[in-house]
Amino acid sequence: MPTYRELLAQARAEIDEITTPEAHRLHEDGASHVFVDVRPRDEWDEGHLPGALHVPRNNLESRVEALIPDKSQTLVVYCASGTRSAFATKTLRDLGYEHAVNLEDGFVGWKRNGYDYTVPAALTPAQRTRYARHLLIPEVGEEGQQKLLESRVLLLGAGGLGSPAALYLAAAGVGTIGIIDADVVDDSNLQRQIVHSTDRLGEPKVASAKRTIEALNPDVDVVTFEERLTSENVERILGHGWDVILDGTDNFPTRYLVNDASVWHGIPVVHGSIYRFEGQVTVFDPANGPCYRCLYPAPPPPELAPSCAEGGVLGVLPGIVGSLQASEALKLALGVGETLTGRLLLFDALHTTFDEVTIQKNPDCPVCGDHPTITEYIDYVEFCSRGTVNA
Repeated sequence: MPTYRELLAQARAEIDEITTPEAHRLHEDGASHVFVDVRPRDEWDEGHLPGALHVPRNNLESRVEALIPDKSQTLVVYCASGTRSAFATKTLRDLGYEHAVNLEDGFVGWKRNGYDYTVPAALTPAQRTRYARHLLIPEVGEEGQQKLLESRVLLLGAGGLGSPAALYLAAAGVGTIGIIDADVVDDSNLQRQIVHSTDRLGEPKVASAKRTIEALNPDVDVVTFEERLTSENVERILGHGWDVILDGTDNFPTRYLVNDASVWHGIPVVHGSIYRFEGQVTVFDPANGPCYRCLYPAPPPPELAPSCAEGGVLGVLPGIVGSLQASEALKLALGVGETLTGRLLLFDALHTTFDEVTIQKNPDCPVCGDHPTITEYIDYVEFCSRGTVNA
């Protein structure tokens, strides 16, 4: 039987190796090289190359093809000193990664040369258990989960759309959730507003939602605003540094107010609306696409806005639409996937169909266009109960 040293020598004879300065040049050249760290979790947590992909040696064969489907890429594989990664590089070569090379001096050599490295904010053991299914997803992983824990999402409304969105964002580990709502829990809310319960009738919705979220996930900090969003408080509320706004409002004046504020602050808005059996979802991202006024330049007259009390809404519909909004918010927070920016998703619950409409950025938009005509907040006349049913 060959000895360990003989096996190591054999592995090194069958692979290519790269020096630390050569690896550093590859790391800095901006090309799509992948640096693969095969050390165990405790060593990764002590520091790793910036942007490296963590695939522990004992999971390499089972995970690498899902994480790196393109076998033509150059892979720079490293461990602490270049020995474990030599075996890992040979395994990758056997799996078809022809351009896998071993960093001969490993992470120790990288640090010895004075090159930058990253020390991650590590998840606790309890968090690794809670978010275990996220950690298995290549687009999330530990780095993505840290992003979620550091993210700040503001919910406009703790009603029909805000309820499912709040629950799923909290369960996913979004670290700070803000909630704006001036209403109290009412009997008529409970048919669809699942963040509340019968024993909370008469309680402010923000307080009820906060209790539910904190019971679901103690990692989440809930910031409440028991008030209605107006031109007088919008700057104060947005001054808390939100990454994403999730719009679950049920009136047009607030929609236009938050749209204008989001454009001026550069904050993407995940918009949702519902009515009877019909729902709509889109993303208004000021940096990458149209805004709400590109679609609807001004509010409709009150007589054309359907009455909440008269229109009604299927109880499950806000659960579907609010969950879609939560999905879009998570993608924005993670910086992954393709969002609904520039696309309006239409859902018909009565016939169970999805349709999509393209939304173009309007160069003549009064807020985000080439020559904006609206440069300060407008408080439109309230529609009272005459808005689409969201809450």
